Amino acid sequence: MGRSRKFSSVKALEDKWEEYKKYCDNQMVLTHDFSSKNSEFISKELRRSVTYTIEGFCVFAGISRAAFYERYGNNEKFADIVTRMKEECEVDARKKFELSIIPPQLAGLWMSKYGYTTKTDTNISGDLTVEQTKLDGIIKQMCSDR
Repeated sequence: MGRSRKFSSVKALEDKWEEYKKYCDNQMVLTHDFSSKNSEFISKELRRSVTYTIEGFCVFAGISRAAFYERYGNNEKFADIVTRMKEECEVDARKKFELSIIPPQLAGLWMSKYGYTTKTDTNISGDLTVEQTKLDGIIKQMCSDR
C-alpha cells in the first residue's frame, strides 16, 4: 500500500508551487562591503533570488524527489501542473542568465539540465566545390562588368 499524497488536489500542488516561487524570489542575504569614503565596513541586507528547481521545491514542500515523480509526475491528474513546473524552472533559469543574475560562466552547467549545449556543430554538410564555383562565377561576372 502506497503512502498518501501530500497534495490531494491539483490546486493544492499549484498553491504550494506559487508559494515556493515567492520564497525563491525573495531570499534575503547579508552583504558586506568596504567604504573607502568612510573607511569602514558596511553591511546591508539585500533581496536576491535563487533559481526554481523541482529538487528545491521538493525540499521546500517536505517530499522526496522520487516520491514527487512517483505520486504526481506519473499521475494523469497532475500531468499539466508538473509539466508547467518543469517549464517554469527552465524559463526561470534562462531569464536569470539573460539578466546576468546567474554568472554566465555557469550557463553551460545549468542549461544542460534542459537539453541545451555549448558545443557547436562542426560537421558541414553539402559540397563546398559547388559553392566555390558559384562564388567564382559571381567574381568573374563582377570583373567583366568593369
